[in-house]
Amino acid sequence: MKLLVPVKRVLDYNIRPRIRPDGSNVDLANAKMSINPFDEIAVEAALQLREGQSVDEIVVVSIGPAKAQETLRSALAMGADRGILIQTDEPIEPLGVAKLLKAIVEDEQPDIVILGKQAIDDDSNQTGQMLAALLNWPQGTFASRIELADGGVAVTREVDNGLETVQLALPAIITTDLRLNEPRYASLPNIMKAKSKPLAVLIADQLGVDIAPRHALLKVSEPPSRKAGVMVASVDDLLTKIREMGVL
Repeated sequence: MKLLVPVKRVLDYNIRPRIRPDGSNVDLANAKMSINPFDEIAVEAALQLREGQSVDEIVVVSIGPAKAQETLRSALAMGADRGILIQTDEPIEPLGVAKLLKAIVEDEQPDIVILGKQAIDDDSNQTGQMLAALLNWPQGTFASRIELADGGVAVTREVDNGLETVQLALPAIITTDLRLNEPRYASLPNIMKAKSKPLAVLIADQLGVDIAPRHALLKVSEPPSRKAGVMVASVDDLLTKIREMGVL
């Protein structure tokens, strides 16, 4: 069995984003970048499935600039077997990402694609569902548990009224939620080994996929600052303030 795990290079979640002076986008110059946390959970899920002796190969794939090789090396250091970089310096929308991943899936023929439910830079939560639609594969989203059984995969997912378990025939798409696992740290020996693991680089424009953007980013700005709170002496004062605000 082969697993394909897409991973995205994003601004590290510990870093406070800075807006460019012209408001055109987030300033990533000299900023610390890392693997998207939800995708890191997907890598860990793939590794755990392999430890159950059900998986032969784990392939990680990323879409982005040449520096995204660092993100792939991080996944390889965790334990993935090889990586693929679809290189492009242009921002790619979720539909374009899904189309590029579809081309890789058709070439690699994995049994399961496991990816984070969303990326923390845009929070779109669209790529997994779009990829499932393009491939016409069954999907299990927001997975909090994954089990291979009966020639398929059982995915437990959180819904509004509790937990729901769906049985998917293979091949299938799975998107991971935070509660699925706690990603492991890469050991120093594995970090060294990752440097010699195979990593193929493809050029996005050469894959014959339409990734032209459908949206235009007009402006990026900081959220408005919150007003300071007001201390009141009594419940009557509180009700008066609420009425002044037009809440009541």
